[in-house]
Amino acid sequence: MNMTDEVTVAAGESVQQVLDAAGPGATIRLAEGHYPGNLWIRHSGVTLLGAGADATVITPGEARPVQLPPLHDAPPNVVSGIGIHGDGVRDVRVEGLTVRGFTGAGIYVHSASDVHIEDVHAVGNAVWGIYLRESGGLQVLRCKASGSQYAGIGISFCPAAQAHIDQCETYANAFGVFVDNSSFVKVLRSASHGNAAGVLLLNQTYAGELPGGVSDCLVADNDIYANTLASGGNPEGLGAAGPPISGVGLSMIGTTRVTAVGNRIRGHHPGGPSVMGAAVVVGSSKEWGGADPFDNYLLWNEVLDNAPVDIAVADGIPSQHLANNTAASTAPEKIDGCTAPEAP
Repeated sequence: MNMTDEVTVAAGESVQQVLDAAGPGATIRLAEGHYPGNLWIRHSGVTLLGAGADATVITPGEARPVQLPPLHDAPPNVVSGIGIHGDGVRDVRVEGLTVRGFTGAGIYVHSASDVHIEDVHAVGNAVWGIYLRESGGLQVLRCKASGSQYAGIGISFCPAAQAHIDQCETYANAFGVFVDNSSFVKVLRSASHGNAAGVLLLNQTYAGELPGGVSDCLVADNDIYANTLASGGNPEGLGAAGPPISGVGLSMIGTTRVTAVGNRIRGHHPGGPSVMGAAVVVGSSKEWGGADPFDNYLLWNEVLDNAPVDIAVADGIPSQHLANNTAASTAPEKIDGCTAPEAP
């Protein structure tokens, strides 16, 4: 096939055979229906289009062999729904489908560039929902991700992610959106609720992993509410590999030049133990091999109806910039740039 080919696949036909035969540059359209079995996109320029997230559904079937790096924080031999990985693979688009019930990730992107994921629902995938690692030029738009042990949407070890997460919804995960040792990420106009943490940005060193760091990110105009699940501390539970976390809306741990502006963060009450004791936390990750936070901004955020406090900023760490935030309680008790709401 050539770069202009477009192929339509009906339910019951092998999508993987079509992907392999089509090669670079092809557009594969999936008709309405269920498609059992995992998929591997390994050619550049491929577009995989479903008939809509409610219409085209990828579900587990006989596991097909793929050449993907091991999935982070996952047992061996798990199967991810759609894997995007190959020698220099780039310019891949996945749109308009649901990926449900896989033992690994719903979508797993590794070592790719210019990947566009839109109108995808990642539902009940055991480890990650949409997981993007060591990649750049990433767009996740109008997606939903729920029911995974770690993040609904996770971006890991992407030092130049140039990632744009926009108008997404994440719920019933350990972390709604997890920016893990990645930089140049925007999280915009999205909703995160019913997780243990809504949006988590973390600079932490992991044994045997790449160098970390989180810098130059923007979290703006999001609705982050009622993230009250408990994660960590249970080998079989949410966030098994991490410390206990619960009741967190937005956390910026060891970050540099991260700006959070115009977010609405409400209704956080820990459902279990947590190493982070506020709905919004700016803190250090030095004890985990990371760094103190530096040159971060909290501006015009509405942070209310949370327990034990609305906003906590680590004591004794300079160069944090706060202005025009509405918060009824803070730690320390007085933080410049945080004002309690006026009594009705």
